Amino acid sequence: MITARHLATAVLLAQGIAGSVIGRHQPTPEKDTCLETGTAVYLISNDSPNTIIALPIGEDGTLSAGTITPSGGNGSVSFAHKVGVPAAPDGLVSQSSITIAGQHLFAVNAGSNTVSMFTISSKDPLSLTPVGSPASVPGEFPNTVAASTKNSLACVGMSGAVAGISCAPFSAKTGLGRMDTLRGVALDQTTPPVGPTDTIAHAFFSEDESTLLTMVKGDPDTNKTGFVSMLPISQKASCRKGAPAVFAAAQKDMRSTPSGTGVLFGSQVIPGTDTVFASDASFGAVVLKVDLKAGKATTLSAQKIDGQSATCWSAFVPATNTVFVSDVSVPRLVEMSPKNASIISITELADTGASGFIDLKASGAFLYALAPGNGTVDPMILVLDISGGPATAKPIQMFDLKGMAGVNAQGMAIL
Repeated sequence: MITARHLATAVLLAQGIAGSVIGRHQPTPEKDTCLETGTAVYLISNDSPNTIIALPIGEDGTLSAGTITPSGGNGSVSFAHKVGVPAAPDGLVSQSSITIAGQHLFAVNAGSNTVSMFTISSKDPLSLTPVGSPASVPGEFPNTVAASTKNSLACVGMSGAVAGISCAPFSAKTGLGRMDTLRGVALDQTTPPVGPTDTIAHAFFSEDESTLLTMVKGDPDTNKTGFVSMLPISQKASCRKGAPAVFAAAQKDMRSTPSGTGVLFGSQVIPGTDTVFASDASFGAVVLKVDLKAGKATTLSAQKIDGQSATCWSAFVPATNTVFVSDVSVPRLVEMSPKNASIISITELADTGASGFIDLKASGAFLYALAPGNGTVDPMILVLDISGGPATAKPIQMFDLKGMAGVNAQGMAIL
């Protein structure tokens, strides 16, 4: 395993991957003193073999060289519109291919049909230790994973020829348990799938972690309807005498199609509300009212984004109480309202050299957006300062991922 922090850092620095800082960054003191900055950013290479890249976050929000840890499996890339044409960038056509629950990190291995679990060292966030062996999923092409600390449960969405949703308990000592029965989704796909439509987009838990929500994309070209899946989580007795009760997902999910939606993708639970903000690759974004008890999602408001190719990924920012969305083929970030999806600002980023952005996450006064490259431009993570509040996002660093990850890079999680 390549987990020695100092060795990896030395190698990456020798390759000149320190990242370029744009100008001199001077965050707003009044804002920054109230906002806690994350300690590390994580993503997967999604290559074969698949690796997890961990990058430290400095006090000023910028990134520096970190570590590379084998995931224990292989990545994979979907096809673009027809079999035989790789879809990269955006090879997994999903959000949350890597996620964190407490001090544990979970990552999909789409080419191995497994999910890996790691413990993040409490002393060094760049040190990852595998827990148990990667768990096999009961389907093909796992591309999104959600994890609940409250329930000690991880759930996976699969978008291949055998598609659906499955969950497994996890333990800090033994890792992931056996994945349960597949809740099948009729995608009629290949392995790898032909995307980006007609695939599972994003699995995530409700704010109280009582329900797993999964966004399943439709395909407007074939009049195929997408939907929101909801799986209630409940406690059940353990089969082992004297063992504590465990949590499991319902055997059957509840599904609904919010009006006016077509290709629901990256979603954000809006804290303290019964709403979910979701991008829709066919036109822009929506705000959904979610009734967990009834298992139904309805559209409250929708916003078209002019000039989009496909708005797919989203990140809720507590510091600004706004949501940023990205497009793999348009070099800009659009800031929107979590209340009605109205557009607040558009940050044009063509000058960075990126052709577009995929996964993104916020931490404290900073936003991190992955530009996986296009074979000509190297992959990078763009760091933006958002300490000034809504409509003030400004890039402060372009962190070069050359030598660590390429055009297949996916996912983003922050500790």
